[in-house]
Amino acid sequence: MRVIGNGHLYQVTFMAKVFPVNCYLVEEEDGLTLIDAGLGFCAKGIMKAAASIGKPITKIVLTHAHDDHVGALDPLKELMPEVPVYISIRDNRLMNNDRSLESHEEQTPIKGGVPKKLKTRANVLLKENDIVGSLKAIETPGHTPGSMSFLDTRTKALIAGDAFQTRSGTAVAGELKPLFPFPSFGTWSKKTALVSAKKLVSYEPQLLAVGHGEMIENPVRVMEQAIDNLERKLR
Repeated sequence: MRVIGNGHLYQVTFMAKVFPVNCYLVEEEDGLTLIDAGLGFCAKGIMKAAASIGKPITKIVLTHAHDDHVGALDPLKELMPEVPVYISIRDNRLMNNDRSLESHEEQTPIKGGVPKKLKTRANVLLKENDIVGSLKAIETPGHTPGSMSFLDTRTKALIAGDAFQTRSGTAVAGELKPLFPFPSFGTWSKKTALVSAKKLVSYEPQLLAVGHGEMIENPVRVMEQAIDNLERKLR
């Protein structure tokens, strides 16, 4: 496990050299908001990271419902049964192992590992522009139909889940990076992901934090390049 701090944001990384999985702790005055819950074995590491910061986890927020983002939810809830869990209205269905599509969505199968034995259920369902502490919720479908990103309104740090990856080069969800292809393999709709990526650039983030890969400061230019790369491949 590795912890890197940047302002109010702490990146907690597991298996950094093999299959990097990131969770994030966002520091608030009264505690910490955990963004994503990694894989099943990550619970102890997440709790250790919170203890090193010196504040309790008071909220658990999910960018989407894939296994590598919700894996430690059940053991975390056993340790912290009072802590509420937040997820988008749309991906709450995936959290309940419902892969059905709505009529307006691209009619391609939802990909990636969707939890089948998860006991934990969300307490709060999020929509566009909802506020969770210092975080603004942004609907960014594409990797999954209900993927969400979160912008820290104090610093403009953007926690984007798998809307982008920075492992083996910055890429929009759906662009295949041969040295780390897994986010692409798990992406439902490349076209929808591209629209969401452009939306995220419009917020002019000062820091990009993703589910797989390192954080990037002043990321707008590299985000725009990643968008151009996927656009060319989709033509």
